[in-house]
Amino acid sequence: MIDASTKTISTTAATRGDSFQSAVDCVVTGATGLVGNNVVRLLLNRSRSVRALVRPHRPVSDPALEGLPLQTAVGTLDDEHALQRAIDGSSFVVHSAAMVHCGWRHRDEMHRANVLGTELVARCARRAGARLIHVSSVDAIGLRQDGVPADEETPPGVMPECPYVVTKREAEEVILREVDRGLDAVIVNPVFMLGPWDWKPSSGRMLLEVASGKGLFAPPGGNDFVDVRDVAAGILAAMDRGQTGRRYILGGHALSYLEAWRIFARVGGRIQPLGTVGPGVLRMAGWCGDLAGLMTRREPAVNSAAVMMSMLPHHFSCERARRELGYTIRPLEDAVQDAWEWFVGHGYAKPVRERTVLVR
Repeated sequence: MIDASTKTISTTAATRGDSFQSAVDCVVTGATGLVGNNVVRLLLNRSRSVRALVRPHRPVSDPALEGLPLQTAVGTLDDEHALQRAIDGSSFVVHSAAMVHCGWRHRDEMHRANVLGTELVARCARRAGARLIHVSSVDAIGLRQDGVPADEETPPGVMPECPYVVTKREAEEVILREVDRGLDAVIVNPVFMLGPWDWKPSSGRMLLEVASGKGLFAPPGGNDFVDVRDVAAGILAAMDRGQTGRRYILGGHALSYLEAWRIFARVGGRIQPLGTVGPGVLRMAGWCGDLAGLMTRREPAVNSAAVMMSMLPHHFSCERARRELGYTIRPLEDAVQDAWEWFVGHGYAKPVRERTVLVR
């Protein structure tokens, strides 16, 4: 049973019932995640009213939303009534909620969250007449065999067909089917994001691991790295200027993992990575992770799917977003520094100076 309560996080009194006190500009799902939380904060900074969908039994003082002047609607992605009630009266919906795991397990859970959940959100947005911005992933797009950065029209291929890749692709298909039924929707495909307000933390774990001294040897592949605040700005630009039914890659700086990890290590005050791991050693580590997962029934972060991903040149062109949305990105060093300072300030990591004293 889902509690029908609503709450405005600020000095405004809580409300109860089947309707909200006022309409809002935008509803955000996944509002406590890295993308969603940055979108919420940017919307509020631009004086846009926001309603966040939050799960039942959410902590009363969730730090991700505490003190923010917004409404909350309690519900889950499998409760159509709660979703419809949350979305009704809004002009825009940013759907950033998703289950993320790079591995071979959790296929059913990912299908329910990423595909069926997206289907309900899209249906409710269509009924409400709201424009939907669906936050997908570049993993839903294929890579090119020739190494040229992929774009929005690159067909699926090269990436491992793990549940996350498959369900993110299927979620986009769901969106496009609803577009055919009249939904006004835009799809955005972010690359690897770093930045503040990473409460979980999510992709910031890579920075934390390398900055803790665990990044002596990087995987041989590469990725595009971007500040999540630039992605949030791209999402808001898609709300205003994106073409219905169109994809926009929200890209970043194309680096090898070795190049990126050197930046991470420098910001964290750690020794620079010594080089890359050989493909054979990396594959063996992935197989060992698979075996450990079978024995413990809990798939580790290092598994054969994650290893396959880490060996790919994971690069994409964001020219369409630059041209049509005015998308821009800041220097990666600034993004890494700001992310690191946020982690230190919120107790996820120790300051460089403090660690140096401890080493002495």
